[in-house]
Amino acid sequence: MLDKLKKRRTQYALGKTLPLPEAQVDALIREAIRHSPSSFNSQSSRAVILFGEESDRFWNIAREALRAIVPAADFAATSKKIDGFASGAGTVLFYEDQGPVKALQDNFPLYAHNFPIWSEHSTGMAQLAVWSTLADAGIGASLQHYHPLVDAETAKTWNIPASWKLTAQMPFGSNEAGFPEKSFIDDDVRFRTVGTRSLESRAA
Repeated sequence: MLDKLKKRRTQYALGKTLPLPEAQVDALIREAIRHSPSSFNSQSSRAVILFGEESDRFWNIAREALRAIVPAADFAATSKKIDGFASGAGTVLFYEDQGPVKALQDNFPLYAHNFPIWSEHSTGMAQLAVWSTLADAGIGASLQHYHPLVDAETAKTWNIPASWKLTAQMPFGSNEAGFPEKSFIDDDVRFRTVGTRSLESRAA
């Protein structure tokens, strides 16, 4: 799993030539989400997997939604950014079904305030699982957040159930550029390890 995590990087230079057949990519995405954890095994994560023209259609929805709020002088740059996402082979729309979340709130009122938070944890883990799985297959991707601007038109276009809440969008495709070396902040800033003797013996 660590090998997959290390391969996961943000890729903005996407192309439409996938290293695997679309059906196999679709199966990988489904399997990654299927095995992602969720609170009380609620399995609240949902996904709409768009390929080809359907993916292009989503990014046109995003473009038009942004056109309504971005100043005209700035829109060319915004539209170019959207072009980059649309240049990929597909897009995963991540959702969380609020039905299971509400059911858990009703069944476990003591934890009711936590279930929406845990639902966000679930979608985050599903997104990471898919991203890492795609990266391991040699497929580039990035994670975007154009909701709630696109919610209504997207739901209308693909007949999304009313209980599904859009949480992220992941354009994916061939890697058309390499990645710079990734830097990390110092471990002393980021981590604290307490209660183990192995670190003490290693430092001695």
